[in-house]
Order: sequence, then structure tokens, then C-alpha cells
Amino acid sequence: MTGEILLILFIGFAGGLAVGAGFVAFLTVLGVIPRLTQLTKTMKMIHYYELAVVLGAVLGGWVSLRDSILGLPQLLLIFMGLLSGIFNGMLASALTEVLNVLPLLAKRVGVQEKIVYLLMAIVFGKIFGSLFQWIYFVDR
Repeated sequence: MTGEILLILFIGFAGGLAVGAGFVAFLTVLGVIPRLTQLTKTMKMIHYYELAVVLGAVLGGWVSLRDSILGLPQLLLIFMGLLSGIFNGMLASALTEVLNVLPLLAKRVGVQEKIVYLLMAIVFGKIFGSLFQWIYFVDR
């Protein structure tokens, strides 16, 4: 039983590190936050954007690991959903400027000629990770 718990802890920690590193690399390599502030002409508020992303990631991760029921009024939920939609829309518009994510990543890492392998690794990693989660964790 202890070995199984340690394996689950290791897989969870490794997955968290991979996702966190990918998220940080995504934001820093592509310059998403600075580009978002450029599009909205709010360069002076870049620290607030960065703080919102970090707090959102940490709080979102913490809430997703718990069975939390907030019990907030509907009006507040509508406002929170509106703010979330605005942020996601602005983030998507900033990303349209940098649609060549994978070629840029391949160039930075130095694997331009192996981009097909990079794509296949991403696809198979997503498939096997999803299957593992579905088979192992769902309905237990």
C-alpha cells in the first residue's frame, strides 16, 4: 500500500512539475503577458497581469484538488464569469499574434528537423495521460 501511495505522489508531483514548467515556458518564451498589455495599452499594469496569472494558477490548482462548494450569490458568479471571459478573450487575442508556437519552440530548442516527433510526443503524451487518468482514477 505504501509503494502505491508513493507512486501516486511521484506521478502527481512529476505531472505538476511538467505542467508548471510548460505553463511558465509558454508565458515567457512567447511573451504572452507583455503582448497582452500591448494590445490593451496597459503596460503600466503588467505586474497586476502577472500577479493575476500566478494567483489564478495557484488558486485554480488548489480549488481543483478539493471538493469545494463556494455557495456564492448568482450575481457574483455572473460577474466572476464575465471577468474570466474577458481575460480569456484578451489572452486568445494576444495568442493570435503568435500562432507559430510549435515552430518557435522547435527553433528555440533546436529540433527544427524533428518537429514531427515533437508533435507526436505531445499527441501521444496527451492520449496516454488521459487514458491513464480515465482508467485509473475515474469511478474509483
